[in-house]
Amino acid sequence: MSKNPLRDLSNEGVSVWLDYLDRKLVRTGRLARLIEEDGIRGETSNPTIFQQGISTGSEYEDDIRGLAARGRGAEEICWEIMIGDVQAACNVFRPLYDRTNGEHGYVSLELNPTLAHNTEESIAEGRRLWERVGRPNLMLKVPGTVEGLPVVETLLSEGLNINVTLLFSVRRYEEVIDRFFAGLEKRLAEQKPIRGIASVASFFVSRVDTEADKRLDAILAARPEKSGAIAALRGRIAVANSRLAYGAFLTKFDGERWKRLAKQGARPQNPLWASTSTKNKAYSDVLYVEELIGPHCVNTMPEETIDAFRDHGASRRTLTDETIAEAREVFASLSEIGVDIEEITLGHLVKDGVRKFEVSYEDLLRTIAEAAAGSK
Repeated sequence: MSKNPLRDLSNEGVSVWLDYLDRKLVRTGRLARLIEEDGIRGETSNPTIFQQGISTGSEYEDDIRGLAARGRGAEEICWEIMIGDVQAACNVFRPLYDRTNGEHGYVSLELNPTLAHNTEESIAEGRRLWERVGRPNLMLKVPGTVEGLPVVETLLSEGLNINVTLLFSVRRYEEVIDRFFAGLEKRLAEQKPIRGIASVASFFVSRVDTEADKRLDAILAARPEKSGAIAALRGRIAVANSRLAYGAFLTKFDGERWKRLAKQGARPQNPLWASTSTKNKAYSDVLYVEELIGPHCVNTMPEETIDAFRDHGASRRTLTDETIAEAREVFASLSEIGVDIEEITLGHLVKDGVRKFEVSYEDLLRTIAEAAAGSK
């Protein structure tokens, strides 16, 4: 094992991305150091991350005031700042992107979260952001809602790099893979190249345990005789869910449909493990990294999880035929005690995830509006 366990992950086929973005990270050189010293290979952002960055520091005050003085509204200022930060991060990652021929070095920017249930406006928004950012190593984040599926297919067919986000359900993930295939197939039918188009599918992890544990607690309160079965399941649902998603990935990307695309130069849409910080302090702070290690994976981590894994993480392959089989057994036990995983992953968590990003976006606009008003 090397002195830096983060670098060991790449030996197992895992690309580590940073789940945070603000301009201080870029301007201080810290992002460049993370790439150089820890082998960070990409970066993700979302409305919550931008809301945290802009509302807690003074880095953005001058820009907000200057743009407000030129008559820009809060939403215009918001996107000016977010696009600028993403462009700067893309520039830092560009040497890695070029050196690896586009295999690594991507930065993700979320579409306007208020459009998560509007297909046509999301497609138009994706096209606008792609042009405005103007970086080949940009990934546009499209939510995995029912309305987001055709957005994924359309934008991929137009040659844009796509990060499908807010995935919780294995069934929805399989639908996303089918849309990925369809987008590339449409592009080929139009005699356009598919080589170099990049995509990941962001499967959220820790939130599944948070919700599953609530269901388990409710069952325990009503049926204390089930304490043994519940104890055996606690803290295992999110990992099992993600392992089944990985099993779906292996199956889909071993089929004839994919092989035809691969012959034309397509890259696989790799699964990305998101929401990997541990919410329950009773669980290991590197649980959602150590238990999801295997080829063709991305793990996007906040800085505290990166620091924890660098300090005491263990890198060994944990996505295997055996662990996927164990995941099926976990789900069978979960069903036996009356927990409906689809209600959690395809119902509650998608709606809650979209709403959380909407709230963060609204809070961000409010913060900017207040700062702008103070400059007048």
